[in-house]
Amino acid sequence: MGSVRCDVMGLSEEPKVSVTITLGDLRVEFSGRPEVVAAQVDEFLHKQIPTLDLAKRIYLSYSTKELVEKFEGVIKITPEGPRVWFEGGKLSDKEKVALQLVAAKIGHQTARSPSDALLVSEIQQSTNLNPKSVSSRLSELVKGGLVERVQTDQGVKYRITTQGIRWLIETLSKRALVKG
Repeated sequence: MGSVRCDVMGLSEEPKVSVTITLGDLRVEFSGRPEVVAAQVDEFLHKQIPTLDLAKRIYLSYSTKELVEKFEGVIKITPEGPRVWFEGGKLSDKEKVALQLVAAKIGHQTARSPSDALLVSEIQQSTNLNPKSVSSRLSELVKGGLVERVQTDQGVKYRITTQGIRWLIETLSKRALVKG
């Protein structure tokens, strides 16, 4: 089995990343801008481990960059935290709740929020929806596998799933609210 080491250097506006990969006797190092290094590492791994190409055909995951690009028109990171930021058109309560959970995920992945999971009260406060409506919509989303319940020391929190992100992209892209 190989090993991977990753260092983030500097806190300047243009962060540099250094990644060292050891695969058997082979050792390679990549450094530079994060998006360039990520592409180089991905290409290296797919050339060295051909079965990754097969797995990639059915693998679904959204990077922070993809989430930001898809939801930049409806989610903003504010001093108060990640928020659904939608002016015009109509969003259902279910879409607002799911979007707030995507906002929390983006906020967490960009170190702007302590968690990618939210309490019902946090969702209610940030969306201004009726507490009963938030609870009902969360129940529907959980039943559909679009959101998961997470037990924490603070109580039950909710987190968007990959399936939930995909559903939200498909639903909102039909109305040209996000990039499909």
